[in-house]
Amino acid sequence: MKNNLITLFGLAALLSFNTTTVKAQKQYINPDDQSWYPSTYGVNDEIGAANLLTAQVVKAAISLVKQGKTLPLAVAIDKNLPAFRHRSFNLYNIQPGEQAGQSLGPNKFTFNDELVNGWTGVGTQLNGIGHIGINNIYYNGNKAADFVTVEGVKKLGIEKVPPFVTRGVVLDMTEHYGKSIVPGGTEFTVSDIKAVLKKQGITLRKGDVVLFNTGWLELIGKDNKQFLEVEPGIGMEAAQWLAEQGIVAFGGDTWASEVYPNPKSKEEFPINQFMLAKKGIYNLELIDSRPLVKEKIWEFMFVLGQPLYKGSTQVNINPVAIY
Repeated sequence: MKNNLITLFGLAALLSFNTTTVKAQKQYINPDDQSWYPSTYGVNDEIGAANLLTAQVVKAAISLVKQGKTLPLAVAIDKNLPAFRHRSFNLYNIQPGEQAGQSLGPNKFTFNDELVNGWTGVGTQLNGIGHIGINNIYYNGNKAADFVTVEGVKKLGIEKVPPFVTRGVVLDMTEHYGKSIVPGGTEFTVSDIKAVLKKQGITLRKGDVVLFNTGWLELIGKDNKQFLEVEPGIGMEAAQWLAEQGIVAFGGDTWASEVYPNPKSKEEFPINQFMLAKKGIYNLELIDSRPLVKEKIWEFMFVLGQPLYKGSTQVNINPVAIY
């Protein structure tokens, strides 16, 4: 009887382990699947969801400006700002020809020049649709071997992206969860998003930029380790729903704009793969939405004219909210 009980307990433990293993091995992205390209915008398209930024969308966004006020949505960048894994940023002030107190010309002309040695993916940034791939295949089926070089990409570069003038929407997840900082690993579901939209009295429209306020920026300088190791954000079901709404970009105050690590999959950044590579939807990271939340500005005119670094797939930005 004792041996039979041991056997039964062992079998139950094995079944439990197998069930857990199956759950842990769930995959959202099949790296061998090729059914997601070409894009719905055409085989030669290089701007993805930015195609939705029509004149009608721009005019509708302008109508949101009631007070004529503006807010910057970026965080300041310096060498101490925590950044994803290998990335760093260093700025040096150089005064050419002015060493030892020298000046130029009889009018003693002097000037400051800055040299930056840094990654374009530090701080508030626009992640273009050429930034994230699936098994070395990027948006619209572009293979890395055909367009990626050490001096930049020959397709899908950030210089191809038109200015963003559209409606911005900020969803306050701190209020939804009743926490000043939403815990890392918290997955935002479709029902969560719908609940916040309802509470804030807004609905999503085609061409929107959707930003999530999680309180995560409050960790910078206080717990940089936690800031980079985990984060709250949308899961795959929410990403699919947002894509169905016809949004142009998603993002917020975290460094990847998706739940990390993913609680349902061991995959690395599957939501970014789905949104950028498969759907051509842009990612906006480290957006400082705190001033908007403080003023309860849930919708506004979102304006972005990014630096045109030819061949880059991402770039530092300072988008502006106008309301």
